[in-house]
Amino acid sequence: MTGHRAGKLNSNENGPTVEFPYANLDSLSTERGQPMRSCIIAALVLLGARPAVAADLPRSTPESQGVSSSAILDFLEAADHNIDSLHSFILVRHGQVVSEGWWAPYGSSDRHSLFSLSKSFTSTAVGLAAAEGKLSPDDPVLKFFPEDAPSQVSVNLKSMRLTDLLRMSTGQQSEPPRTSKEAWTKTFLAQPVPFKPGTHFLYNTSATYMLSAAVQKATGQTLLDYLKPRLFDPLGIEKPTWEMSPQGIATGGYGLSVRTEDIAKFGQLYLQKGKWQGKQLVPEAWVQAATTRQTSNGSNPESDWDQGYGYQFWRCRHGAYRGDGAFGQYCIVLPEQDAVIAITAGVRDMQAVLNLVWNKLLPAFKPTPHDANEEAHKKLTARLKGLSIRMPEAKGTGAKVAGKKFIFPANDSKLESIELAADDKDHLTVLTIQQDGKSQKLQCGGNAWHKGSAGWGRLTEQPAASCGAWTSDDTFTARICFYETPFIVTVRLKVTGNEIGCRSESNVGFGSTKEMVLVGKAE
Repeated sequence: MTGHRAGKLNSNENGPTVEFPYANLDSLSTERGQPMRSCIIAALVLLGARPAVAADLPRSTPESQGVSSSAILDFLEAADHNIDSLHSFILVRHGQVVSEGWWAPYGSSDRHSLFSLSKSFTSTAVGLAAAEGKLSPDDPVLKFFPEDAPSQVSVNLKSMRLTDLLRMSTGQQSEPPRTSKEAWTKTFLAQPVPFKPGTHFLYNTSATYMLSAAVQKATGQTLLDYLKPRLFDPLGIEKPTWEMSPQGIATGGYGLSVRTEDIAKFGQLYLQKGKWQGKQLVPEAWVQAATTRQTSNGSNPESDWDQGYGYQFWRCRHGAYRGDGAFGQYCIVLPEQDAVIAITAGVRDMQAVLNLVWNKLLPAFKPTPHDANEEAHKKLTARLKGLSIRMPEAKGTGAKVAGKKFIFPANDSKLESIELAADDKDHLTVLTIQQDGKSQKLQCGGNAWHKGSAGWGRLTEQPAASCGAWTSDDTFTARICFYETPFIVTVRLKVTGNEIGCRSESNVGFGSTKEMVLVGKAE
């Protein structure tokens, strides 16, 4: 993943006054002269009285919505050739899903960790709470956490507002840590604030946590509970999950898991300026403020991380904006093309994915429907059905390991033993792994992914799929895909007589993705 999270802002560009002061809704009026805040609250009351129910987005063909099937196919083939790897993809044009695909073992019904794409949902909660009069973006941060304030409150900390958290301009020089030793709100407020809030951009996940905590203080509900009737239920987002801090507050800046289609719905809601099925779920004023550049964060015209930052949304090239998360989770909104692109992935270079979108998909949009191209659409459909994360290719006969159990000395990965056994009936190899006192079996082979549950190293037991093959006469290669996350672990087991060498590597990670080589001996 590219390093793109820091930058500076000219002190006179976005100081205390933002481009769209949503906090002052009472100063904005409708055409009939009513205060906007009153109109928004009235709309929310009506929504509460008649909860909306939403199904999945409607489907259509690419050409009927002015999109080229051939261009989408080129995008998929380029992604498979140049990027390892996308996990899912949905393209929405004029409110219709025109193309969608999942790389096996990822599936349409699976939730996927969003990481920092969660921030855009947290921003939405702040906007809704403001519309209901529960808080104001102009509120001082200290207003919500007086009990956590340091004994000496600096002038800069005292002047820090929720809007400074929203646009990642808290005035802090480094991101406050989040540990189990102290309340995260207290740690945040204890961090020095050397810059005037609003004058220094610093990508700051702890700031988003403070927004979550402020919403919970103001509403008495966690983000998940607060958003359920206001956002998740109307959009038909079922069973979302959100990680919690030790203090029982949604992490805010990460931790939300939803389906890929739910990401697309969220983007479509923002594309429609907060309106869904004829109802204004999110005030249009908030959508405008959140997706407008509120902070300058760089000047590289070729970087999508230098185009400015809104309220927990990134500005993009080509007039677009997005929410995004580590390792390639994207909700890309293209107002000029009336389109939304939702992607989940496990990549190290997030800019490469956006470059692919601009190079392959952006030229595919035309203002009017295309003539039907049955041949191209047939090829695209077949390609979408055959998408898969790369599996090890069988190239060896396999070592003689029947009946052998390889024991490992004590190690940080807590790997205790491995057995490999052939299942001739189903033409599979079964790995029995003993780790941290627990036994798990992984089915591998048949050029297919086999779903179950597994853990590996720091990844605790969770839904996972496995595949594998003898990639040489003495080496068995297995892949374990934790398909509700970006993480895929490749395990190479090299057999030498009565010893086995185990080398594992993760596709992505916060830090080193390689583990030490462990050597086990047959008992």
